[in-house]
Amino acid sequence: MKNIIKNNHPILNVSFNILVDLPAPSTISYIWNWGSLLRLTLIIQLVTGLLLASHYNPRVELAFNSIIHITRDINLGWLLRIIHINGAAFFFILIYIHIRRGILFSSHKFLRTWVSGVVILFILIGTAFVGYVLPWGQISFWGATVITNLISAIPYAGKTIVEWVWGGFSIRNATLNRFFIIHFILPIVLASLIIIHLASLHITGSNSPVGVNSNLDKISFHPFFRIKDSLGAIVFLIFFIFIVLLFPNRIGDPENFNPANPLNTPIHIQPEWYFLFAYAILRSIPNKLGGVLALVIAILIILTLPIKTKKIKSSKFNPNSKAKFWFIVSTFIILTWIGANPVEYPFELVGQIYSTLYFIVFILI
Repeated sequence: MKNIIKNNHPILNVSFNILVDLPAPSTISYIWNWGSLLRLTLIIQLVTGLLLASHYNPRVELAFNSIIHITRDINLGWLLRIIHINGAAFFFILIYIHIRRGILFSSHKFLRTWVSGVVILFILIGTAFVGYVLPWGQISFWGATVITNLISAIPYAGKTIVEWVWGGFSIRNATLNRFFIIHFILPIVLASLIIIHLASLHITGSNSPVGVNSNLDKISFHPFFRIKDSLGAIVFLIFFIFIVLLFPNRIGDPENFNPANPLNTPIHIQPEWYFLFAYAILRSIPNKLGGVLALVIAILIILTLPIKTKKIKSSKFNPNSKAKFWFIVSTFIILTWIGANPVEYPFELVGQIYSTLYFIVFILI
């Protein structure tokens, strides 16, 4: 059957080769499974999100009650909701590991794949932010107020843009409706970008952990690495179900179980844990515009890696690059911890130090 396709259908032949006969380095290991796990997590998020959207009401008077309705009255609605919430957290865990694996093994040498991945990260951040507003709890409302107010730091037009985003002079029904629509559309854009990301990856092929990308050292992706992906998916699903059923609300903020109240400001407003590193960088700079620029540059800076890439086999075999890589990881963890703490001494000072080190190490890498 395979020979018939190859002989009679050239277009199908190309597709068949890309999806089945993709040449992959024989040395790649389970560390390369993160991309396939991200695809699996995206599918979970799309399915559960679509089902939840069918029962959600994007009005400020009814949004919080619609979440209660989903949790209590819809058949298995509680399960859909906690899968969707924890799925978002796992998505960021996987994508952060995926990015750092790419840095360690110099995957940024493949420019198109790397740039498309960074664009996916930006779209994912936007999707997660607007999605976090939809439950309309206290942290959802005040988090949206704080983050959207950052746009006002833009000179001259900032305040006008904020009012346009809100649909008025404060966060209201128009804001929640817009965020719901954006949260519904962005995953479709995200899925399209992932297809582009995979296509560019299949054109160049995966990089080898030993840095040898010769065609002589490549084997067919199927069935050898398809089996590894399948095993990784099984282990991931077991762990994911374990967390969902035994620790469903461990990652959430208890304050978000209270309905949004514009007259009652929470003592400590903070984003979800996967944004805390950027939040720590934002608040480490006293100037509002400077903090916003640092926040954006903290993500965009990974686009500079392909520009500075030297012709080395892999960062894994370069002691200096390995040291810088693990320093980036430790800095990221410390900034995440700082973001969860109040803006006071010594957390403010530590945040400023490690925010500076974060940028320095990316410049030197």
